[in-house]
Amino acid sequence: MSSRRASFLDGARAVAPVLVGVIPFGLVAGAAAVRVGLSGLQAVGLSVIVFAGASQLAAIELFGQDAPIAVVVVTALVINLRMTMYSASIAPYFQRATTRVRAGLAYLLTDQAYALSVTRFQTDETVDRAWYYLGAAVPLWVVWQICTVIGIVVGARVPDSLPLEFAIPLTFLALLVPSITDRPSAAAAAIAGTVAVVGADLPLNLGLITGAIIGIVAGLVVETGWER
Repeated sequence: MSSRRASFLDGARAVAPVLVGVIPFGLVAGAAAVRVGLSGLQAVGLSVIVFAGASQLAAIELFGQDAPIAVVVVTALVINLRMTMYSASIAPYFQRATTRVRAGLAYLLTDQAYALSVTRFQTDETVDRAWYYLGAAVPLWVVWQICTVIGIVVGARVPDSLPLEFAIPLTFLALLVPSITDRPSAAAAAIAGTVAVVGADLPLNLGLITGAIIGIVAGLVVETGWER
């Protein structure tokens, strides 16, 4: 028990600085959800069930445009495709866990929890992996839900004259810019953004989905050529 507790606390300490950036992100997600017409219960349900910031914001924007539910689901899935790579990478560290435990860990998977956990697992074989992962992932989930609820309450009281929905693209830009660290990521961002803008008038918001897919392919092509 002492090892589990120590590992959990280590994970919590590691993720603490990250929570500062999660707070405004969650506030925007909650406020934007009610501003596009979702009820408070629907907004909370979206946050709890999906628990993926970028996908939630994309879904919220599509809800505001009255997009078909199929388009909303497909867009969210495309944005979250990276989670399959995270899962494949981190799964070997949880081979001894039961299926039920792995399912719970998978629900809590985020970019931050993955990065912190894999980095620690690669350098420390003594840490209790499941409990360290939970220490990093659970605070993220708790803070995200709390901030979403606060955003819902605040967003419902913001005057309609304030264009709160404009915060969604700004939030995406804030997430995008720090992630552009090399040529492949720059190529992916530039090409995906260009295709999405050019295809903005496509039906069913296909411009966004097409841009995401082409951007991913472009990033892979540039990365392969750069390595060679």
